[in-house]
Amino acid sequence: MSKNKNNGLSRRKFLGSSAALAAASMVPVNFAAANPAPKNDNPNSNFGGVHIGAITYSWRTMPGGLENIVKYCKECNISSIELMSGDLETYLGAPESPMMEIFMEIRRQQQAEQEASGEAPQPRRRGRPQLNAEQQARMDKYNEEVRKFRLNVDMKKVESAKKLLDDAGIKPHIVKFSPSQWSDEEIDYAFKVAKALGAKGVSEEISEDAAKKLGPIAEKHGMYAVFHQHMQFADVEGFTYDNFVGISPAVMFNFDSGHYFGSTGKNPCDILRKYHDRIFSIHIKDKTGPETDPPNQNQVWGQGQMPLEEVLLLIKKEKWPIYCDIELEYDVKPWSNAVKEVKTCVNYARQILM
Repeated sequence: MSKNKNNGLSRRKFLGSSAALAAASMVPVNFAAANPAPKNDNPNSNFGGVHIGAITYSWRTMPGGLENIVKYCKECNISSIELMSGDLETYLGAPESPMMEIFMEIRRQQQAEQEASGEAPQPRRRGRPQLNAEQQARMDKYNEEVRKFRLNVDMKKVESAKKLLDDAGIKPHIVKFSPSQWSDEEIDYAFKVAKALGAKGVSEEISEDAAKKLGPIAEKHGMYAVFHQHMQFADVEGFTYDNFVGISPAVMFNFDSGHYFGSTGKNPCDILRKYHDRIFSIHIKDKTGPETDPPNQNQVWGQGQMPLEEVLLLIKKEKWPIYCDIELEYDVKPWSNAVKEVKTCVNYARQILM
């Protein structure tokens, strides 16, 4: 146990009933015996006792929908996912968000203004764009419609979604609802649906306010609130996981090892060793470091500087029940696609772990 265990509860004690599953993954096994050939073409991406999965954001450039996610997982041999909530809620019958349409409107307006002024094209800005009054009204209408949908969700549709995933041998360990700005009733919906799917947590971007809000609600549901970081270890003065571990035993971390290395140049294994009992999952990718030209850039796996092999072998050696999720962020060439690239990443990880 790492020295950061200052709240008296470990992940396995907190989940209780999942302890046996976690413990089973910590027992040395013969891989051939523990991972027989998949039946009915179902995927199996547990390699050497390490869960290799993907955040379904990796297929954002491909046609969406839960049925397509199942198809992509099978093609990539992925049996474990962090499921983005958009595909799930669409399957459950949620109203369609106008946000993408609004983004495109704003982008076209920006391009028109640049062309009129003779300015060089500007890179796309990150974060939420500034909406005009008409666009905000459309979002307000949508937010009310989707709130009503969430509070009256048809649990039979949730059961159908679970069956679709179960039949394909795909287990969602997290659903990324990012619900910290929702009402408490909607947050309850997020944890209720994630739990019904068999997931162990709901994920959100990290902040103390989000942790303070989601932690107690997750605890009430016997689940985790799992927080993802970008470059805060480098960009935010005094940022440390120590500021979060005491908020609730349900607060866990989705450690983005790639963002950590790319922004700090430090070895992600240091964070894993210190906080492994509070790290539920990691995002894995290849990157250049902050002192490289160009700095902190996503790379095809094996072409960057991120210590992928060291990270995966440490988790294997220590038998930590940490889910390792591929996050495909490097540019996909026109002759390839996100499914092919994720499949290559899966095989890369398998070669390391087998």
